[in-house]
Amino acid sequence: MKVVLFCGGLGTRLREHSDTIPKPLVNIGYRPIIWHLMRYYAHYGHKDFVLALGYRGDLIREYFLKYSECMTNDFTLSDGGRKIDLHSSDIDDWRITFVETGLHSNIGQRLMRVRQHIAGEKMFLANYSDGLSDLPLDRLVNQFEQSSAVATFAAVQSWHSFHAVEADNDNFVTAMGPMRDDHFMINGGFFALRAEIFDHIKEGEELVEKPFHRLIDKRQLLAYRYSGFWQAMDTFKDKINFDRMEAQGNCPWMVWSDKSSKR
Repeated sequence: MKVVLFCGGLGTRLREHSDTIPKPLVNIGYRPIIWHLMRYYAHYGHKDFVLALGYRGDLIREYFLKYSECMTNDFTLSDGGRKIDLHSSDIDDWRITFVETGLHSNIGQRLMRVRQHIAGEKMFLANYSDGLSDLPLDRLVNQFEQSSAVATFAAVQSWHSFHAVEADNDNFVTAMGPMRDDHFMINGGFFALRAEIFDHIKEGEELVEKPFHRLIDKRQLLAYRYSGFWQAMDTFKDKINFDRMEAQGNCPWMVWSDKSSKR
């Protein structure tokens, strides 16, 4: 299946980096988050990507146009530097389509603007491109294929450290606890969609607001509950946390690597 990656947001809560580069190019270790995400999808056999570009899309184009396998893989140099033998490869079998979708477009409109590039696909995958997970993608897809739903997404436990509060009509607190409680789930940004999704999006609409609510009314929106690792790259603190995990070899999202088991 094709994978649509939304890469056009301004990343306003990550201004330490996104003033100069788009959020998808913020590094985790030596590689940008978009590389980690694409490597995740490629592990499950989905290697045909459509990048919905916006803010500083030129830098994303440039990153892949100048991509050097030698900078991210072991290699042997011989013949006075004239011969390079790669020991492994990252993206040689990937297909990447770059689409300009507007600086201020929302997710729904970015999806509409890449529609022609996924024409003929009965189903496709999509992602916000700002979070990583060890979500078993094959299971999410299988659950979706066996359903009559038009869309599904990973419902994950919130990563926020805030406490959720419930109160009665007299404002007395009846319950309070971390937002990581099992009953509190959020949209993790990992989507699988049928082509019919385009019938539910009107001009100017955000994807998960009115279109998804139309699907809810028709019982055509499915959630895949997942309580494993998921974390967003939302703030500078998140970037530091990702860097620390990568430095320690504690990378659950690297399902393609031995590092994924070191938790």
